[in-house]
Amino acid sequence: MGKTRKTYDIHFKKKVVDLHLNDGMGYQTIAREMDIDKNQVRRWVNHFQEEGMKGLEEKRGKAKGPGIGRPRIRPEDPESKMKRLEAENKMLKKFLDM
Repeated sequence: MGKTRKTYDIHFKKKVVDLHLNDGMGYQTIAREMDIDKNQVRRWVNHFQEEGMKGLEEKRGKAKGPGIGRPRIRPEDPESKMKRLEAENKMLKKFLDM
């Protein structure tokens, strides 16, 4: 199985970012003290500087816009089902006439 990714809450990320920006601690020092990777610290600082608190929110598993991601399953209304079936029949008749 794959490696399980650990998630951190937004308050922990903000604390890490503040240690770098306000206290002037280096990425390596923060990483060692907080037991996280230094690249993760750098990534959180960059996200915070670009987007503010919104940049520290968890983004995994969220669709980026309408129609993106797995489609929702809803029962098809009779009118649209009839139109779809008529179009299928028309297409099949075309293939049979060839």
